[in-house]
Amino acid sequence: MKSFNKLPSQFQCDEVKIYYDLLCKKNVSRILKRVFDIIFSIILLLLLIVPIAVISLAVKLTSKGTIFYKQERITTYGRKFKILKFRTMVENADKIGTLVTTDGDSRVTSIGRFLRKYRLDELPQVFNVLSGSMSIVGTRPEVEHYVKMYSPEYYATLLMPAGITSLASIMYKDEEKLLSGEVDVDGIYINKILPEKMKYNLIYIKNFGFKSDIKLIFKTVKEVFG
Repeated sequence: MKSFNKLPSQFQCDEVKIYYDLLCKKNVSRILKRVFDIIFSIILLLLLIVPIAVISLAVKLTSKGTIFYKQERITTYGRKFKILKFRTMVENADKIGTLVTTDGDSRVTSIGRFLRKYRLDELPQVFNVLSGSMSIVGTRPEVEHYVKMYSPEYYATLLMPAGITSLASIMYKDEEKLLSGEVDVDGIYINKILPEKMKYNLIYIKNFGFKSDIKLIFKTVKEVFG
């Protein structure tokens, strides 16, 4: 990890220092986490190369636009990166609606609904994991618009790479339904849902360990297919 005094200025506060000190004591777990990310991602790519090809063809044939969707998100130490997903919405959806998706969102394509239900749209993120911008388990990355509204303590969630799955994403797997029918979707997300998700994200950082990551992976699989 970077020295605390070399972190971005917004990270250098007492609220973040508590979590920083805890993570510094878990060097072995952090190393195992990265090794696991690389090995697991390579295995996933070998096992899922055919499904990924089939999904790519399905996305291309069922709606106009690119196969993959790229969006700028925030990861470790506030660094920006392009998250990679299968496109599940109409082209340029982020320009004709909110930054979050609601249940029954008209921008979601027919194949997109199926992919989102089983989180298959997240599969291309194994390339983000291999590059080091993401991890298999970690805080789900937010867009800069929401990160700018973080309270000081929330920046602790950016001491580690963003994740494909997390405790918060499991607890809020029905987030789209919670936002359904709301007029001020952005306001509800910022003032109600984001703070609750951050509680779980901070619990994850506080209790981080390699074994807990493995448990979260199994819990994710159970939730998705259960």
